[in-house]
Amino acid sequence: MTETILSLKQISKSYQMGEEEQAVLKSINLEIKKGEFLAVLGPSGSGKSTLMNIIGLLDEPTSGHYFLAGNQVDHLSEKELAAIRNKEIGFVFQQFQLLQKLTALQNTELPLIYSGIPAKARKKRAIEMLERVGLKDKMLNRPHQLSGGQQQRVAIARALVTEPSILLADEPTGALDQKTGQQIIKLFQELHGEGKTIVMITHDLEVAANGSRIIRILDGEIDEVNKHDD
Repeated sequence: MTETILSLKQISKSYQMGEEEQAVLKSINLEIKKGEFLAVLGPSGSGKSTLMNIIGLLDEPTSGHYFLAGNQVDHLSEKELAAIRNKEIGFVFQQFQLLQKLTALQNTELPLIYSGIPAKARKKRAIEMLERVGLKDKMLNRPHQLSGGQQQRVAIARALVTEPSILLADEPTGALDQKTGQQIIKLFQELHGEGKTIVMITHDLEVAANGSRIIRILDGEIDEVNKHDD
């Protein structure tokens, strides 16, 4: 039986808007299995970004419980959450979020610096990850010397460098042209084939169709999508 790596139980999130409380997520129940490639599909304003922030431990639920790798994480301190984020979750963002003054290699090394990994081991691991994403010859380039697709590959290498339990990708093809976006999706599929657990947030059904499972989020509620339906 495949191990459950992430479990959300009755997760709700509300924000105070003046005198009114606005519910963004409503009693979300979600289980993600180890090695799964889950696509979370939803339009702007559906609650998918809030769901991503809660999965990524960037935001706390108003109510409900969150278990990551068997441990309850919804009531931990900010310091404890930061340590888990750095170790267990690799982030890939739409706009890459690379530091412009650093090389591809230095950008990839960053999470390992925060983990206290010695410099020699850090560099070796970062080189391995950049080679894995096909950037062996671009390691000393800075972001402005790379194409959008290459920058996203650096971001993926940086996300993988700590060997996280989950790769969390927020609209990873959103800033790329169609051909480059397809290349990035192909890379995600290869990583999934190697056993990586991937959660990808997208508004694009064609992109979502590359996941092994799709859930749709609308008005803060989720339902399963049968991949064989239209």
